[in-house]
Amino acid sequence: MPIKKGTMVRAIREQLENSTEATASDSRFPSYLFESRGEILDLKGDYALVKFGKVPTPNIWLRLDQLEEFK
Repeated sequence: MPIKKGTMVRAIREQLENSTEATASDSRFPSYLFESRGEILDLKGDYALVKFGKVPTPNIWLRLDQLEEFK
């Protein structure tokens, strides 16, 4: 199923930890990215703006291949 606005997702640990983005900043990602639901707020090209609601955090842009639908 294609990811679209409103889809509930979570990050794929292997894809995110081995990414260019991980080498450009702190590679210790918080567990909520992988364990809790995030909602797609916006899509631009290969990236999605994700809001994780369990903890008060800023929204984050992640590549679509770093996300999977939360079931």
